[in-house]
Amino acid sequence: MSKPVTITDDSFEKEVLQSDKPVIVDFWATWCGPCKMIAPILEELADELGDQIKVAKLDVDSNNKTAGKYNIMSIPSLLFFRNGEVVDQVIGAVPKSHLLARLEKVLA
Repeated sequence: MSKPVTITDDSFEKEVLQSDKPVIVDFWATWCGPCKMIAPILEELADELGDQIKVAKLDVDSNNKTAGKYNIMSIPSLLFFRNGEVVDQVIGAVPKSHLLARLEKVLA
């Protein structure tokens, strides 16, 4: 049973770019309503697919260096990383089925 990992500007490279499995990074903030809507879905994905993927959460308010590097303008923004590279992106709160469909492509 896996849970989303909280990451920071300092831990981003180790947790995401050097990860041996694909990573979904949730760029979010505490004041963001849609971020709160998508959080339980990401927890389910981490729990169900934790052996295949890593789910990471980065608070844009306290980690603006990484958010700026990836041009995050709207939250929630989900970036899908594989082998240290962004391979897909979802902006906004979307249903679990939508995220699973995107994940299938990332894991293929």
